[in-house]
Amino acid sequence: MESRVNLYGASGHSKVIVDILLSKNFIIEKIIDDNPKFDTVLGIKVHKNTNVDFDHNLRWIISIGNNKIRKLLSAKYNLKYITAIHNNAIVSNFSTVDEGTVIMAGATINPDVRIGKHCIINTNAVIEHDCIIKDFVHVSPNASLAGGVIIGEGTHVGIGATIIQGVSVGKWVTIGAGSVILKDIPDFVTIVGNPGRIIKNKQENE
Repeated sequence: MESRVNLYGASGHSKVIVDILLSKNFIIEKIIDDNPKFDTVLGIKVHKNTNVDFDHNLRWIISIGNNKIRKLLSAKYNLKYITAIHNNAIVSNFSTVDEGTVIMAGATINPDVRIGKHCIINTNAVIEHDCIIKDFVHVSPNASLAGGVIIGEGTHVGIGATIIQGVSVGKWVTIGAGSVILKDIPDFVTIVGNPGRIIKNKQENE
């Protein structure tokens, strides 16, 4: 199986992905970035995008934490995207993880979970049985989703947030750190607190 991979995006988030890939014996050919702030990431050379000819025969991961940017780049570049799952993550054989998604150390993904494209399931996050995580979602460290939760496209679940069973969260929602979500959430809102309360209604293009 082809073990070479490229990353799009040089940042703190890319460091975690590099670490995962190297631990799984992938060869990282290059890291590219539109506006590089570093020459290297964990010893891997960073190239400016304008100087790179995309190799469509290689596999890629978009190593950028911003959900909206990941969506834009995945639409712009029709590349072969792979998943990266840390060796210390627990991922049920009865769950599915789509292309471009990364799962960090200590995360737990239980049976019949469906995780979409280009998601981030961060360190020690818990995704319980029968949850549906749609594309471009970021579930932050130590966040916990009880059984049957649905998370809409592009939503960011903040660090340490808790969502009780059966709740549906809309698309492009921001859930604040430590929030406790007890009922369904509409699209395009920011919600914080315990219990969670909406503090902002966002526009679709925000």
